[in-house]
Amino acid sequence: MTDSTIGTPEELRDPNYTPPLAKAVPLGIQHVLAMFVSNVTPAIIICGAAGFGFGSNSPDFPQMIYMIQMSMFFAGLATLLQTIGFGPVGARLPIVQGTSFAFIPIMIPLVAGKGVDAMAVVMGGVLVGGIFHACLGLFIGKIRFALPPLVTGLVVTMIGLALVKVGIQYAAGGVPAIGTEEYGSALNWTMAGVVILVTLGLKFFTRGMLSVSAVLLGLVAGYVVAFLLGEVNLGNVGRAASFALPNPLHFGLEFSVAAIVGFCLMAFVSAVETVGDVSGITKGGAGREATDKEIQGATFADGIGSAVAGLFGALPNTSFSQNVGLIAMTGVMSRHVVTIGALFLILCGLVPKIGAIISSVPIEVLGGGVIVMFGMVVAAGISMLSDVNWNRRNMVIFAISLSLGLGLQLEPGALQYLPGTLKVLATSGILPAALIAIVLNLVLPEELSGEATEEVSGGMQGHGSGSLGSSK
Repeated sequence: MTDSTIGTPEELRDPNYTPPLAKAVPLGIQHVLAMFVSNVTPAIIICGAAGFGFGSNSPDFPQMIYMIQMSMFFAGLATLLQTIGFGPVGARLPIVQGTSFAFIPIMIPLVAGKGVDAMAVVMGGVLVGGIFHACLGLFIGKIRFALPPLVTGLVVTMIGLALVKVGIQYAAGGVPAIGTEEYGSALNWTMAGVVILVTLGLKFFTRGMLSVSAVLLGLVAGYVVAFLLGEVNLGNVGRAASFALPNPLHFGLEFSVAAIVGFCLMAFVSAVETVGDVSGITKGGAGREATDKEIQGATFADGIGSAVAGLFGALPNTSFSQNVGLIAMTGVMSRHVVTIGALFLILCGLVPKIGAIISSVPIEVLGGGVIVMFGMVVAAGISMLSDVNWNRRNMVIFAISLSLGLGLQLEPGALQYLPGTLKVLATSGILPAALIAIVLNLVLPEELSGEATEEVSGGMQGHGSGSLGSSK
């Protein structure tokens, strides 16, 4: 719903228009609320996988606070690259950048149980993957053909499926609690359940900012309940500094073949998804197609933002689709509104106490929010797949890619004799599924004979094509 007090219809479709400040500031903060939880969650998950996150009692726990802080700071910085631009870098459109979920299944095997020392390998991958991502901007338009909805929908679905287990573990008490009486207790599920119920209630029975920030407000409600139950520890908040600048090479840099290959391959997928987001913004907000210059600039900003983040101990950035939907909902195309949101994120990233407050959220409460978010990732992938013409050929490609990708992810021991690097890449699940789908889509003939797939599909092959819009 647009508001005529913000500007005329022509002004609202103009990326260069600046609404009155009294309207622009709340709109900018609304963009931050829509992406805030999703932005800091990847850092929390990776720290937990490495062994210095929630419930670990690790002396390195403050390192998670730093990563949360950097998630906010570099999301804001990368967003400024998109909205303001620098030379050829940036689309100069209202694109909100945030920490990407897509790379989590690649990072978890790299850091699992290895502590802070493993973060140097991750940062090396982030740096090289970011540079590779930026280079894709030189020819991104020419490689989109290799990633139709069949491939991108499969990849996004696989990302969600790889992460849903994390949500259940968090809601039940976290990995450190597995095997104890506390794991899966009624208390833990009560805290997680409050988050889910409040999120659903706000999402479907309210409008405007309440609906847009439903997950964040659900977490706040869960946090309040946890506090009343005595499950919140605020000790780190008092010890955290009031102001701190990013620290160059905070975790160091180490270059691993597995990390570099994994990050570069996922950067390829992420770049094409960003192209989709740019197109979604120009269509939904301005009623036009994105220009080649805008697509190229957005890809440059994606990659450079990620590479710089890796130098300071942050994770890769990408465009956030929920904010694309927010622009379509509000009808406000102004890039300066998003710039205000970016400045707010940067300010939050300079205040470690904010990161400390986030780190005080009980893992069960976070689990409730994560269950919703990762379920939505799966749903977004299925929405993208609804654009696929489900003929026999596409069913076979999807079936083989999903079976091998998900199967290797669920049973990594099946590849115990592979060299370490290949094993990490193959058991991520996402990379083998994506590569198989890309190759088969390029080499298989356009249509297979009916006899070729009747016996494997049991007569249940699909014939229709969906019409839902794709999302990330």
